[in-house]
Amino acid sequence: MPLNFDSLASAPRLLLEAHLQPIQGTRFQPTGFPNLGHATYDGPNGERMLLVESAQSMANRLETVCWDDTCDDWAVPLRGLPLVKVEDKTGRIRTNSVLEAHRLNSEYIARAKGFSTIVDEIGYKPDQPFDLRRQLVPVLARRDICSLLHGIFLEEVAGVIRLPRTISAFIEANGVTSAQSGGVKISRVNPGLKGGDGNVIYYREEFVSSAIVAYFNIDLAQIRAFGLGGMISKLLVALALYKIQAFLNSGLRLRTACDLEVNADPGLVVKRPLNFALPSLPELESVLPDLISQVALEQQWPNDRVTTLTWEPTTKAKKRKADAPADTEAAD
Repeated sequence: MPLNFDSLASAPRLLLEAHLQPIQGTRFQPTGFPNLGHATYDGPNGERMLLVESAQSMANRLETVCWDDTCDDWAVPLRGLPLVKVEDKTGRIRTNSVLEAHRLNSEYIARAKGFSTIVDEIGYKPDQPFDLRRQLVPVLARRDICSLLHGIFLEEVAGVIRLPRTISAFIEANGVTSAQSGGVKISRVNPGLKGGDGNVIYYREEFVSSAIVAYFNIDLAQIRAFGLGGMISKLLVALALYKIQAFLNSGLRLRTACDLEVNADPGLVVKRPLNFALPSLPELESVLPDLISQVALEQQWPNDRVTTLTWEPTTKAKKRKADAPADTEAAD
């Protein structure tokens, strides 16, 4: 069925919520941070709260569900969308702008051979004001459309070339209590060895919660402010909704001890605007290919929408590779 986004025409945001639960048992393991550990805090009513997944991590996860690792291509309904790939001098594909955490600002992209073409298209000049809408947005739409959804900070080019996220998400839990446990790693040869080689007793902390909620926010006002036209704006909203539905259907194994599922009642709920009819994942999968084709025609995208750059390791990177053991491939 065709997507009907009429109810979103004047709404500033599209807000969605999904209640989650552990797929087995009651315990789950939240995200952790260096020198901080788990992010627990007191809510407005004094209830103990916990950050299960951060906005930064959720951005990466919403990108990952769009990619088919087996085929090294977009998931089938998204094929035909533009992106940037990076290959080495042998022609082997190393990474791309969908999987890199900072998209076009990844060092493997922004410092690759050929990236200067994208910089020239953006047309930044240090002695002139920079117009995001007219200079940056059209280039992102043509080269790396997901940067319009997940934001970009091209500090490799200039500090003023930055675009905030259009889609943001996080998962938090309330009413949490700690579930403390532990274990031991046993050495059957010499338990007394030091430095982790012998027996190692370790501490483990998980949590239980009265409610785990995933929150999603699509900034409709920002999409309209791009000034790209109705068809590509519709594609951006559909793509954002696809990311959310695909994540909730297939991406909720956040960690080994954090395997979640959507609570069937109430499921994924529209919180604002209330009159929006949320399309299902199958509905989005069925309409996206045709929508991509229409936008490609409207925006005059070329038949080949993959921008391929070449990564050449620096002298320092080459030395690290040369010094690496023969059975280990050093990171570029």
